[in-house]
Amino acid sequence: MEVFNSCESLKKVLNEGVGSIGMVPTMGALHEGHLSLIRRAAQENKRVLISIFVNPTQFEDASDLINYPKTLAEDLKAISSIDSKMHVYAPNANDIYGQNVPTETFDLSGLDQVMEGSKRKSHFQGVATIVKFFLETFRPTKAYFGQKDFQQLLIISNLAEKLNLNTEIIGCPIVREVDGLAMSSRNKNLTPAERKIAPLIFKALWEIKEMSNNKKYPVLKSFINTFFLEYPELELDYFVIANSKTLLEINDQDKAREGRAFIAVRLGKIRLIDNLDLA
Repeated sequence: MEVFNSCESLKKVLNEGVGSIGMVPTMGALHEGHLSLIRRAAQENKRVLISIFVNPTQFEDASDLINYPKTLAEDLKAISSIDSKMHVYAPNANDIYGQNVPTETFDLSGLDQVMEGSKRKSHFQGVATIVKFFLETFRPTKAYFGQKDFQQLLIISNLAEKLNLNTEIIGCPIVREVDGLAMSSRNKNLTPAERKIAPLIFKALWEIKEMSNNKKYPVLKSFINTFFLEYPELELDYFVIANSKTLLEINDQDKAREGRAFIAVRLGKIRLIDNLDLA
């Protein structure tokens, strides 16, 4: 495994090699969800590049950036256990952005205006900024992203197509704990008591999936509101059933089972998101 802090030194090594490159962009604090992406990239490509970079342009809350879990030594150990022939890019912000940390502005076809985008106004522009840098700089054949951040996945696919970045964007299934909680780096910051109650988020989504065959959207929204009123520790931020291609919220008369359910919940100081295909 080779670890690079310099963009230029990594580019030189990649340019000297041959064969397809599979890239897995991460912000570190790796869990089994990340590792599943890395394994798939290794299966489908000659070379694998993993970035570990907590990108400041996608954080609106400075405290969230500061508190984001950072476990580089453990991350590198986990990567090396998969395959020793990996390239890891673990830079500081200066190597990417220089002295200033600018955020570019992109037309993201409105995909960035709903759900997470309505709550975190500049978040997806920051995501697009760093992903554009990675794909233009390292020119991977394929890039792998988890469906837990489904909105992000669609935005990145849209960006790559619009900018002709020549990288195939691969969406991979959500990896869950045994109790259903979607794996997330933020789970590390849950207290033991919060961790016990967190799986109720997926339980609520699964109930929606079961009900979506014969219940209209207003009934499902009412169920979710009632469900979370019973658990005051869980503060519902939003619940939306949307078209899985446009992210537009379905109408009250649309068939809910043809959409995808999205949810965001605050649990203590941590904000958790999840989603589930209702088909």
